Amino acid sequence: MLMRPPAFWQTDAGRGSAALTRALLTPLGAAYAWATQWRIETTDPENVYIPVICVGNLTLGGTGKTPIVRALLAMLEAAGHHPAALSRGWKGRLDGPAKVDPETHSVRDVGDEPLLLAQDHAAWIAKHRVAGARAIEAAGHDCIVMDDGHQNPTLHKDLSLVVVDGETGWGAGRIFPAGPLREPVERGLARADAVVVMMPDAGSEPDYVRLSLADLEVPVLRAWLEPAGPPPAGPLLAFAGIGRPQKFYDALAAAGGEIAETASFPDHHAFNARELARLADLAEAHRATLVTTEKDWVRLPQEWRARIPAWPVAARFASPDRMSGLLSMAVDGSSGQG
Repeated sequence: MLMRPPAFWQTDAGRGSAALTRALLTPLGAAYAWATQWRIETTDPENVYIPVICVGNLTLGGTGKTPIVRALLAMLEAAGHHPAALSRGWKGRLDGPAKVDPETHSVRDVGDEPLLLAQDHAAWIAKHRVAGARAIEAAGHDCIVMDDGHQNPTLHKDLSLVVVDGETGWGAGRIFPAGPLREPVERGLARADAVVVMMPDAGSEPDYVRLSLADLEVPVLRAWLEPAGPPPAGPLLAFAGIGRPQKFYDALAAAGGEIAETASFPDHHAFNARELARLADLAEAHRATLVTTEKDWVRLPQEWRARIPAWPVAARFASPDRMSGLLSMAVDGSSGQG
């Protein structure tokens, strides 16, 4: 049966947005955008009896979602709630629903981000988000913070946050695979209840016009990553397999780290013993200490974790009270319809 295109597809050049027009110029990008919007417009989200807070983005690659999720979990716990994180468990072999146990699960089981979240908080993985949410509810948690899922329409969201990197923004405005966008910017922002702009440091201000946020009618919050401790002393060989490794190196240097060499790997890279032995040899040649991100650290083989320290960072909000207010409205003000 021939399916009718979603409403956003039925537009002429005069009414179509600039981002959508650029997407249409790339056939694969147009197909990707069409499939995403079709799924969103034709899916009826399911409710669970506890509030769901989604931390998503509009681009591929690292924007800082997971540190924001960790910060929100900590804020909710401090307010007396019993939250749990929910993740798809990307690249993990388990379908779930399953509660992540750092003592028994590996990155191959559940993926790196859920394993990182489970170091300090309750975290679950589920390929099917609704099933995961119901498992969390059945386990006695009173709210969910979902890591990623802004383009997943299956589960009703009580608060949808979109995280954007204040420096790279939306890239060149092209839809994947020609660019980093998962969907046209204005379509994704139209479903957001608030936007979090991740900046390099506390003193940086976003270019709201360039980011298409100047006239947005929902709250726009500024945040950044702040060291949770000093870098290791002495020369450092820093390595990372995250969306933007340079952000890690820059932050390490800004905190006083003495970087002798860096080594970058693809996002979510699974480090093996041979690679790590080569890094160790290179570090020895520089008389340096190996150091990596917390997200990379959980992907290291167990025998290497004791040898390589992770440099922890935490998300900080310019206006934490505003973020707390949004969480309170979502969690305490939710009707909890099932």
